[in-house]
Amino acid sequence: MVEIMVEIIVEILRVTIAIGLVLAGILAILIWKKDKTRRVSALRLFIQFVSLIAIFLTLSILAQWPSLVLGVIVVATIVFGRFFCGWICPFGLYMDFITLLRKSSKMFYWNLSERVNKYLHILRYMIVAAILILPFFFNPLDPEVWRSFMLFQSPFKPLIVFFLGPLEPLIISWPGASGFNEYSVSYPYIREIIAYSNGPFLISLNVFLFIAFTVVSSCMVRRFWCRFCPTGVSIAIVNRFAPFKWAPILHLNKVEKKCTKCGICKRVCTVQVTEVYDKKGGDVTTSMCMLCLRCVEMCPYEDCLKLNIAEKTFFKSRNWLEPAKSD
Repeated sequence: MVEIMVEIIVEILRVTIAIGLVLAGILAILIWKKDKTRRVSALRLFIQFVSLIAIFLTLSILAQWPSLVLGVIVVATIVFGRFFCGWICPFGLYMDFITLLRKSSKMFYWNLSERVNKYLHILRYMIVAAILILPFFFNPLDPEVWRSFMLFQSPFKPLIVFFLGPLEPLIISWPGASGFNEYSVSYPYIREIIAYSNGPFLISLNVFLFIAFTVVSSCMVRRFWCRFCPTGVSIAIVNRFAPFKWAPILHLNKVEKKCTKCGICKRVCTVQVTEVYDKKGGDVTTSMCMLCLRCVEMCPYEDCLKLNIAEKTFFKSRNWLEPAKSD
């Protein structure tokens, strides 16, 4: 009994220390980053690194319960929208890191046309739809097929890992293993590629091509994968039903009379969301927006753009063209 109590106390202390370090890191960034047009971006990068560590530990513990992890993501998406994509997703962190390398080397990036960008957004729905009709390629009249599909059991087991692909840390732990075999190098979607590839040669080729494609595309186009990632599929359809009208609780709002159509919000958006610029005012949140807040951070007009949480303003734009009196 005493040993159990000691373990509980130790775990509480570990969690307390971890939370304390995270809060200290956030405070340090807010104090250190004097350039307020980059402060939120630095804070987001820090939270992404912390989230990567938390996801690594979570997946190590819940490796046998992937459906539970997916359920948490679905619920979080319903409540917070695509905040997960902008602030937590490990794959998003990898792409942001590639962007930092591109900026340091002063390489030029491409902006996709609005038409192509919207087609990529629609592609995510097509991918999810294709997954949902998979049972019809087996025996749609067999209840066991649908049971296996709903529970992500064989032959549909790799599908749940597919949706969890963006969460894949670069280093993963194997439950029950020990020594050097306890950890292995990985990459988002690699396990799904292995599951659906036949033979060592095809596995190696597909893995190489996928990594090369995602790295090169992310270097050339900001957050390229996020534009059609099926894991980040919008809940816009769900919100049409009355029980979900309250969700999500995070919203971007624009004050029309303060907007001069300078176009900064459209230029700095990593996934080229145009609605923030196009809409006159009010709620400008869209299913493509990842709530990275880069537009709010860069908007040069006081209180023009705001992030509201449950109708309470949490963060708003400021006039960074002129230093504030408190600076």
